Amino acid sequence: MNEQRILDELVALLTGGGVVIRAEPLGGAGGGLCSVRGQHVFFLDTQAGSGESAALCAEAVAKVLDIESIYIRPEVRRFIEEHSGSAM
Repeated sequence: MNEQRILDELVALLTGGGVVIRAEPLGGAGGGLCSVRGQHVFFLDTQAGSGESAALCAEAVAKVLDIESIYIRPEVRRFIEEHSGSAM
């Protein structure tokens, strides 16, 4: 599974978990997760590579979702484990 497909899966997980996704040009830094007025918002940098954005999404998924209680494709789960420091 390529990085763009992993990124798409991670964004879908975040969206399904109630996180608002904002795609913005942020200079290639990759974006990240924040809280705005009590709502989780993930800023997805449209100028960053899919690999960097996917790694930041993986960290956000591990922070926001109980990944043990939902189905995640094995390739995506491995990616989350590798990029979030989570040992599952």
